[in-house]
Amino acid sequence: MITKISGQLLSLGNDTVTLAVAPFEYEIAIPEFTRRQLQGKIGDTISLHTIHYIEGNAAQGSRLTPKLVGFLSTAERDFFELFCSVDGVGVKKALRAMTKPVQDTAVLIEQQDAKGLSSLPGVGPATAEKIIATLRRKMPRFALLVRQVAPGLEPQTTGVVDETFQALLVLGHSESDAKRLIEQALVGGKKFKDSESMIHAIYQRQTGQAD
Repeated sequence: MITKISGQLLSLGNDTVTLAVAPFEYEIAIPEFTRRQLQGKIGDTISLHTIHYIEGNAAQGSRLTPKLVGFLSTAERDFFELFCSVDGVGVKKALRAMTKPVQDTAVLIEQQDAKGLSSLPGVGPATAEKIIATLRRKMPRFALLVRQVAPGLEPQTTGVVDETFQALLVLGHSESDAKRLIEQALVGGKKFKDSESMIHAIYQRQTGQAD
């Protein structure tokens, strides 16, 4: 299983990139929101977090072709895999639909905005309802990306927020409560080097409010 590839960005198409990883060149499928983030980076060394799947159906006599899909963060990859898991979606439809940043799509699902989801390419009203019913309760950690992936924030903040979210769940907080606490901690563009420091800040804030 190939989960991450780092190499020189040789070309950027409408729905694929080519990475040079000597002595090989890899073609990797990407959604539209990832393509926009890679504009202007031709020649740069980049890393893509990938999922590996087989395209085709042997039972129908079609050729089986191994494919890679790439994302700039593990959170985006995790969201894509969840999106693909919805009945009737799959990898091809998910790739076509992913035109908005993950955080924007997650908020639509969390807020049960079927009309907004239906505006995504290839997602009709019936599929939008399926997506909401299947994924609504799994969206808080992705909706948090609205705050964390903002201009001026360090890239590693993605992992810190995700780790803190999971830790708060283990500590007994609900998903909505964990999301609220993290959002409060990030007010004003605050940065945290690790989840421990963020959790400390969250509980310090709560103690201060209690006093």
